[in-house]
Amino acid sequence: MTDTLPRTSAEATAPASVHADFGTLPVLRQKHWFRWTLAAIIVFVLAQFVWSLVTNENYEWDVFAHYFFSPPVLQGVGLTLVFTAVSAAIGFVLGTLLALARLAKSPLLNSAAWLYIWFFRSVPLVVQLVVWYNLGYLYPTLGLGTPFTTDFWLVEFPTVQLISAFAAGVLGLSLHQAAYSAEIIRGGLLSVDQGHLEAAASLGIPPRRRLTRIVLPQAMSSIVPNATNEVIGLVKGTSVLFVIAIPELFYAVQVIYNRNSRVIPLLLVAVVWYTIITTILSIAQYYIERYYARGTVRVLPPTPLQRARHWVSIQWARLGDGEKTPAASATPTATTTTTGAQS
Repeated sequence: MTDTLPRTSAEATAPASVHADFGTLPVLRQKHWFRWTLAAIIVFVLAQFVWSLVTNENYEWDVFAHYFFSPPVLQGVGLTLVFTAVSAAIGFVLGTLLALARLAKSPLLNSAAWLYIWFFRSVPLVVQLVVWYNLGYLYPTLGLGTPFTTDFWLVEFPTVQLISAFAAGVLGLSLHQAAYSAEIIRGGLLSVDQGHLEAAASLGIPPRRRLTRIVLPQAMSSIVPNATNEVIGLVKGTSVLFVIAIPELFYAVQVIYNRNSRVIPLLLVAVVWYTIITTILSIAQYYIERYYARGTVRVLPPTPLQRARHWVSIQWARLGDGEKTPAASATPTATTTTTGAQS
């Protein structure tokens, strides 16, 4: 077959080894119409919401600002943080023991741990708090003495004095949290490859050291996301303490708006404080996950600051794409042609 198309003199004399310079070709951006439409709708909804926040007088932002740092609210925030920290610490320590008991070969330990988890996951938290707070109706006194009797000759306390409102809140939240933490930790331990345990046992590593040095560091990558989610839920779960008259954040806000009838701005105070606490916990979760990811990934995930720097560098590089002059664009082609002619 013969080529019937006319050839220019440059094409006829150019060697076959010369390739086109793709750098001179224009770049056409792909158009994502659906993505842009959806983004425009989201931006419109957010703008409408922000506009209502500014223009709607029923939000009463002056009342919000007045009570946001008021002493009762700050005291409620402090109690919320205290109950969260204490209950989370006790709950996860007890949950770890329950998880190990669930994985133990002893039928007695396994059954006892299963019954504990089953019971405390079955009873609502608010019911547990009320029961602990009113335990004096069931057991007027608590103490140590002769087994299977009420002869507390060693030590004896009135239940009402021993289990105060604070103690009832800690007991209810901690025991409730331990049941859920046990399943989270057990799932993380089961996610570790059994071959690692067999290899460690073959090397003669003691069981306690295998748990702390081999199993737990690998299981943490699975435990941390769910555990942080439970702690965040515990922060909001402290709002149930109002049933036993503990002045945590939600109870303090309720007392104030029951007096002045400013319901919405006071509820916004609680919402913003809960959001701040949750945001801090989410940031901590990110860096804890990044720390324990060292054993599972070759390159650690970038931090938000690193992502921002990378995005800025890409956008800065894109600004220089259109600064090439026609003469500069033609230079590589001429050089290629000359080199080809010399070869």
